[in-house]
Amino acid sequence: MTASILVVEDNAANIELTQFLLNASGYIPLLALSGAEGVRLATEERPDLILMDIQMPGMDGYEATAAIKRDPALQACPIVAVTAFAMVGDKDRILSHGFSGYISKPIEAETFVAQVEAYLPPDLRGAGAQADVA
Repeated sequence: MTASILVVEDNAANIELTQFLLNASGYIPLLALSGAEGVRLATEERPDLILMDIQMPGMDGYEATAAIKRDPALQACPIVAVTAFAMVGDKDRILSHGFSGYISKPIEAETFVAQVEAYLPPDLRGAGAQADVA
């Protein structure tokens, strides 16, 4: 079984890199360009994992995560913040808002998929051929 991973991100370069890395590793990326679109796609698609940017116009990552977690069918879905907020205390503050984990930007191509897989159930990890992305 292949994991579907919802990526909620408003930056085109980050979307392109994330989509490439996930596709190359055999995962199915679902893309949302805003927090509101992320909530809609999460509700419709029921992904196995959500990667959520924090700072987006309109509905930010905190609001989108809270909305997703209000859906009983999505409460167990891990939501991982992927953010440039990397100052002392940022990670703890982010995790206190209901996120399951934290990955800092800029994304490191060599380690990103392994970081993401840490939040997937073991039976969904390594779903596809491991590509050399370095």
